[in-house]
Amino acid sequence: MTQFALRVRCRSTRGIVAAISTFLAGEDCNITDSAQFDDVDTGNFFMRVSFRSEGGRTLPDLRAGFSAVAPRFGMEAEFFDEREKRKVVIMVSRFGHCLNDLLYRWRIGGLPIDIVAVISNHLDYQKLVVNHDIPFHWIKVTKENKPEAEAAQMRIVADTGAELVVLARYMQVLSDEMCRTMSGRIINIHHSFLPSFKGANPYRQAYDRGVKLIGATSHYVTADLDEGPIIEQAVVPVTHAQSADDYVSLGRDTEAQVLARAVHAHIHGRVFLNGGKTVVFPASPGSYASERMG
Repeated sequence: MTQFALRVRCRSTRGIVAAISTFLAGEDCNITDSAQFDDVDTGNFFMRVSFRSEGGRTLPDLRAGFSAVAPRFGMEAEFFDEREKRKVVIMVSRFGHCLNDLLYRWRIGGLPIDIVAVISNHLDYQKLVVNHDIPFHWIKVTKENKPEAEAAQMRIVADTGAELVVLARYMQVLSDEMCRTMSGRIINIHHSFLPSFKGANPYRQAYDRGVKLIGATSHYVTADLDEGPIIEQAVVPVTHAQSADDYVSLGRDTEAQVLARAVHAHIHGRVFLNGGKTVVFPASPGSYASERMG
């Protein structure tokens, strides 16, 4: 038996769930997990279904058969094998906490991805990456060579067949063109503060202002800097008794966890773009993946 999943997005109307379940039953498939959301504000409907193919149906079989169902509801539908690892390119600059965390989760099987390349505008993590038998690409970025550098980055993405780019504290602003080309396929991480602090040392600024909560936000990248659709967020409390170094340590730990959870949700097809925001279905409580991610 093979474990597959189906993602569906369409306008909300009666009969969608019935049509999907009837189709899967008719194809000798057994539903093991299902989540749906009807957005009353936009009129959009979202659904993700995990199922076992017990009659030997393949993905091409299912796609061909569902082509008779989807047009009735104007569905955008995607079938995929849940066991297949998605190809990912990681981009990093000089802060390595998120990169190290992703590599560790990948190595122990907690993040079932295939890291096909790491790109950096610095050489700090070349040895670390190469020691993991992952190709490392140093692409220096300046104001003068930015278009050429991005073209080189995109060639790596294309040549490796990567489905997702993860910015693990990559400190260069991507061009509008790259954001449009990779829409919904680049995930970023940044700190979250109230009030907002920008610049080279936001944790020090937060400490100086006596912030009581620090956190992180992971989102899809758009042309609007740090304003893309949010996938995952978390906060941790801090007190007056903690130092600026404590803020940095807690903040980086939170960034790593939030980014990993966002990547995990994306590769399992649990994230749907819904205008300027997202619909994110939780992992099933008993799944191996959710247990390993914590």
